[in-house]
Amino acid sequence: MTQQTTTSRKAKGLLEEIRQSKPFDSPAQEAILALYRTSDMLRRRFSQLIEPRGISMQQYNVLRILRGAGKTGTPTLEIADRMIEMTPGVTRLLDKLEAKRLVRRERCPEDRRQVLCRITESGLRLLAELDKPLAAVGAKSMEPLPCAEQQALIRTLEKIREKLG
Repeated sequence: MTQQTTTSRKAKGLLEEIRQSKPFDSPAQEAILALYRTSDMLRRRFSQLIEPRGISMQQYNVLRILRGAGKTGTPTLEIADRMIEMTPGVTRLLDKLEAKRLVRRERCPEDRRQVLCRITESGLRLLAELDKPLAAVGAKSMEPLPCAEQQALIRTLEKIREKLG
């Protein structure tokens, strides 16, 4: 099978999915749209588990960051830097999580300008309830790719992020 045949087959699949009759302008355009489409499908699948618990995907991301920070917590600005999906509204996310008693914030005793954020026991329990179902959905989503292809995908995406960063 030639490279052209392989590319045409892949393009036909995405073209059909998005009901586009015109071929893509380039492999780069096709790859970008495929990434967007796949990302959206993964996001929707994970959201189906997370949002019924009363939090958004971004709020879930904040809770995971804070769980990883442990008892020492982490400054608000560091949360923004560590988000998977960048958002200018970290303070609003924290306000909502604090109102739900999933996080708490306090001024840093050493530097009063800095606000430290910590996950609460309720936040930890919520994450613990979500861990297994989300891991199962993640594993199921990656089933079509053997481990070696998953590693290759990781390296490929790292190259793209490096170029963009």
